[in-house]
Amino acid sequence: MPRILSLFLFILPLLAFAGNPKREFRGAWLHVIGQSQWQNKNVAQQKKYIEEQFDLLLDAGCNAVIFQVRPTADALYVSEIEPWSSWLTGRRGKAPSPLWDPMEYAIEEAHKRGMEFHAWLNPYRVTSNAKETLPSDHLMNKEPHRFIKFNGQTFFDPAYPENREHICNVVKDIVSRYDIDGIHIDDYFYPYPANGKKFENDDVSYKKFGNGMERNAWRRHNVDLLIEQLYSTIKKEKGWVRFGVSPFGIWRNKKNDPRGSESSGLQNYDDLYADVLLWAKNGWIDYLAPQLYWTLDMNAAPSRHLAKWWNDNANGVDIYIGQDVQRTMTNADPGNNDSNELDTKVRLSRELPNVKGNVWWHGYWVTDNLKGVADSLALKYQRTIALPPLYGDKNGRPEKIKNLKLVKEKGQIFLMWDKPSPGRKQQATDAVRYVVYQFFPDEKIDMDDSETIIALTPHNAVLVEDASAGPSSEGSTFIVTALDRLNRESEPTIIKW
Repeated sequence: MPRILSLFLFILPLLAFAGNPKREFRGAWLHVIGQSQWQNKNVAQQKKYIEEQFDLLLDAGCNAVIFQVRPTADALYVSEIEPWSSWLTGRRGKAPSPLWDPMEYAIEEAHKRGMEFHAWLNPYRVTSNAKETLPSDHLMNKEPHRFIKFNGQTFFDPAYPENREHICNVVKDIVSRYDIDGIHIDDYFYPYPANGKKFENDDVSYKKFGNGMERNAWRRHNVDLLIEQLYSTIKKEKGWVRFGVSPFGIWRNKKNDPRGSESSGLQNYDDLYADVLLWAKNGWIDYLAPQLYWTLDMNAAPSRHLAKWWNDNANGVDIYIGQDVQRTMTNADPGNNDSNELDTKVRLSRELPNVKGNVWWHGYWVTDNLKGVADSLALKYQRTIALPPLYGDKNGRPEKIKNLKLVKEKGQIFLMWDKPSPGRKQQATDAVRYVVYQFFPDEKIDMDDSETIIALTPHNAVLVEDASAGPSSEGSTFIVTALDRLNRESEPTIIKW
C-alpha cells in the first residue's frame, strides 16, 4: 500500500500507539496435532488452507511462521526416516494422494510472502494418547527398550544415545533438503507430570547409563546432550539456520533457587529436566520463546514478571515471548483501563532490551480474529512492516542491489532492480529478500524509521504507484536493500523519482 494512503487510513491508531520497531520477530505457531481440519481436507484444499492461513498472518503483520512438521515422530513432508503423519492423512504411514510435500509447499508460500519459515518438531513424543496404534514395522515395535511410557503416551527414552542420533538424523535430513530459516522444538522433554504424579519410568535406562549420577541431574544431562548435538547438527549442515526452543514459561521458582522467578508453578528444571539457561549460556541455541501463556498478574505465574525475568536471564540469546492469544484477549487489564491485555503485553515486550519479539499461540486464533486480535495487530501493534532480528557477524552482509530503476507500464509505476547472482552453493550472505523504503519530498532520510518501509519481498519488483488508486508519489526517494539468510542488510541503493 502506498504510504500516502496508509497515512490517512491509520491516522487514529497512530495517535494511540507509538511507532513500531524496525526489527521484531512476529511469529505464529501453526500446529497440526489435534487439528482435524487437516485430515478432513483433500490435497487441493490443504494447499489452499496453507495459503489462506499465511495470507491472514501476513495481513496481521506477522513475519514468521512456526509450522509443525513432526508432531509425534512422524512427518508432514517426504521422509525416508519416519512415517507420514496421521494428523495429515488420517492414518500413520498413509501417504497423501496425490502425493505432495506439505512442508516444501509451506516453505514456498511463506517465502513468497517475505516471511520466515521455522520447522517445528517435537523431539521425544511418539504417541499423543493411549488409543493410537503404531504400525507393526515401527521402531517402537522393533526395539521397545528404547522407549518409555507414561500417562498413556509413548516417548523416546532420552537416555539412549541411539535415540539422540535418530532425532538428529531427522533434523539433519530436514536442514539438508529444505530451505528453512529455523529448526524449532517445543516444551516436551521428559513427560509432564500427570494425575499428581511425576515421571519415574526409567529404572532400566538409569541402571544402564546412570553411572552413579543423581537421577534428576542425570535426566537433565540426557536432555543437555540432545540440545548440544542438535545445535551442532544444524550448524554443520547450514550455519545460517537458527535453532530455537519454546520452553515452559518457568525455569525455576525463587523459593527453590535464588536465581528463579517470583512464581510457584511447574518448573522446567525440576519437572521436565530441562536446564534451559544452561543451553543459552553454552551457546547451544539461537533463541528462546518461553511460553508465558498466563495473565499479567496470575498469582502462580504472572507473565508481567516472568517476561522481565527471561529478559534478565537471556544469557546472550534472543527472547521472543510466547503469548496466549485467548487469555490475552479475554482478560481485562484494569491497570491500563483496557478490556484485554494485548496493549500492555506488547508494550512490555518492546521495553525489555533482550526481548526481540512475540510468538502468538496459536496462529489459528489470530487467523480467526479472536476477539478482534488480528484487527488490533494489523491496525496498531504490527501495523508497519518489520524485519526479523539479525544473527551472526554483523559485519557480514549481502551485496547491494544494482540497476535500480522506475518503470511505467499501463498507468502503473514499478520499482525494479537486478537480483545478485547466486553462487553454485547456498551461502549465509545470499540475498533472499529485499527491503523497499519510500521517503516523500522534504522528508528526512531515516532508514531506522519503520514507517518508511513499504515492502519486504523476495521479488525484484514492487508496485509503487497506480494512477487510478490515489495521489501521485512523484518526487519521492526510494531506497532498496537486500537481506541475507541471517537478516543482515546490504548497503542501500537509492533512486529519486
